[in-house]
Amino acid sequence: MTTKALTPTTELTGTTQQAMTNRPRRLRRSEAIRELVRETIVRPEDLIYPLFIVPNTRPRVEIGSMPGVFQMRAREAAEESRKAFDAGIRAVLLFGLPEYKDAIGSASWDPAGPVQSAIEAIRRAVPEMTIIADVCLCEYTDHGHCGVVVDRNGVKDVDNDETLPLLMKQALSFAAAGADFVAPSDMMDGRIGAVRRALDARSLSDVGIIAYSAKFASGFYGPFREAAESTPQFGDRRTYQMDPANTREAMREIDLDVAEGADIIMVKPALSYLDVIRGARERVGLPVAAYNVSGEYSMIKAAAERGWIDGNRVMNEVLTSIKRAGADLIITYFAMEFATQRSRV
Repeated sequence: MTTKALTPTTELTGTTQQAMTNRPRRLRRSEAIRELVRETIVRPEDLIYPLFIVPNTRPRVEIGSMPGVFQMRAREAAEESRKAFDAGIRAVLLFGLPEYKDAIGSASWDPAGPVQSAIEAIRRAVPEMTIIADVCLCEYTDHGHCGVVVDRNGVKDVDNDETLPLLMKQALSFAAAGADFVAPSDMMDGRIGAVRRALDARSLSDVGIIAYSAKFASGFYGPFREAAESTPQFGDRRTYQMDPANTREAMREIDLDVAEGADIIMVKPALSYLDVIRGARERVGLPVAAYNVSGEYSMIKAAAERGWIDGNRVMNEVLTSIKRAGADLIITYFAMEFATQRSRV
């Protein structure tokens, strides 16, 4: 029996051709078509740019583990904010490194502190910029923890309820300086309600709250601790930051923060918690933010420097994945790099 050889032309006739009426590759043929049908788009306006502010007595220095990220003074933060706004970024998130540290982080509510000074400088230089101030004590305490440390039978612990009044003082100081939002990141129980009550009692009801609602005890924070000089002097933060294994607990934390008056909720970190971002997006009607944290940034930078990956391509892929998971806003150290790249296109 002789078998007739099939040519490419005959293979595409008959049943084979009929079965190929659906060809998804038609929508991938060119960059113009791919852009036309793209489902998820990240814009500079979706990004929040973190800045580390030092006192005027200290120089501007690059952070060793975070190439391209600097500790900067208030006037330099204002200049950077102007460039960011011109590139399309509409919000900055400020972290402060104080002149002095003590057990309760009292420098954080000093009206002349680095964050307060930066808020005022940015407001003068870029009135349209949205200014967010991180509310936490870890950068300001001599022990590096996010609250008041007490000794209970020889065991040191962070006292939740003693910490709340200090967070309220810090938030009020940032709000009085002109912050549009305060962002409690300490993970103390009841902090959102406490800060909301404090702001409202001082006729600062227009100041919003971005809640670090699901902040996990992550190994991805290492470079940030160098940047903010906030490494704990003993123990770790697992008694107040969340267990990375828990999703249902994250949803409870989100529900509590919404009930206490949060305006925006956040998941931190982002890449290992895309499922939590998706769960948050499906659960609440508020805007959802995600923090693309320092370790995620530094891993990409390190691999790109070694030529192992295309850093620009991976940056775009990572930010797209976070947006695709459901984040409305992304806090990222890539903000300026992404925005300036987009402006050149």
